[in-house]
Amino acid sequence: MQQSQTIIDLNLRDIRAFIAVARHGSFTRAATQLHLSQPALTVQIRRLEETVGVRLFDRNSRNVALTPTGRELLPVLAKSLHDMEHVLIDARALGDGASGTVRMACLPTFAASELPELIQQMNVAVPRAGFYIRDAVAGVVEALVRDEDVDIGLTGGEWKDPAFDVLYAGADHLVAVLPPGHALARRKRLALADLAAVPLVLTAQGTSVRAVVDGAFASGGCAPAIACEPTYMMTAVAMVRAGLGVTILPASAREVRAEPQLRVRPIDHDAFSRPIALIKKRGRTLPPVTQTFVGMVLDRLAASTLGGSPGASQ
Repeated sequence: MQQSQTIIDLNLRDIRAFIAVARHGSFTRAATQLHLSQPALTVQIRRLEETVGVRLFDRNSRNVALTPTGRELLPVLAKSLHDMEHVLIDARALGDGASGTVRMACLPTFAASELPELIQQMNVAVPRAGFYIRDAVAGVVEALVRDEDVDIGLTGGEWKDPAFDVLYAGADHLVAVLPPGHALARRKRLALADLAAVPLVLTAQGTSVRAVVDGAFASGGCAPAIACEPTYMMTAVAMVRAGLGVTILPASAREVRAEPQLRVRPIDHDAFSRPIALIKKRGRTLPPVTQTFVGMVLDRLAASTLGGSPGASQ
């Protein structure tokens, strides 16, 4: 047997009218407060009574009083009105970018260098903004954007995937990091042949930096002498400090600047440059709060060592 379903359509204006009449005990005073004519207010009360299916006021020529049902409904409807008004306030704040959550995935180099200051800047501009941040290798960043676990991603490597819009395209140049007593530290710039002749501490396979390094050596027709393959850049720097070899890292990496006693040298080879891209999923509209943050990220990237241009694919 099918059950009939009644759809109750409660109008917020009608609820406000009910609460005003209940609190003032007068249609006249309630109409004045709501800037309505008394007949218009009467229509709203009748419409609410029809919606809930019960009389809410006993009224005569001298006064207006809540019915027992009206007294029971007053706190319920007052709370509902309060909650809905705050929902509308929050919705407007989300719509105009005054609040919301920035969901971003990014390379660890960016997360450890530029991102903290950007979040501080955003907290000043939009105090009600929240953040959900994932730092990961390039392949994971792209997967998170594709699966809509995040709204934007700063990734490395090639970005020809039609699933993404590229909001910024740039490059992060790689540098060699050496112990202070290393023979190559006496040189101002290094060639590919110099790096091929010494033990190297390279980040693990699957990272965007390693892909660039492998591609650079392959383009030069030589193979690197790999001493160690750590996952994290800080580990690579520690191994260099211990004298285990030379590492190759992005110039923007905080790890490069964290060890002032080590020597950093540019590499004379165009292939030692990691593409960088700020991406979003194609066809998806960014929340206003995220649009604001993207503007800050673009300004920071344009002013940093990551050379490039905004809106590369748009």
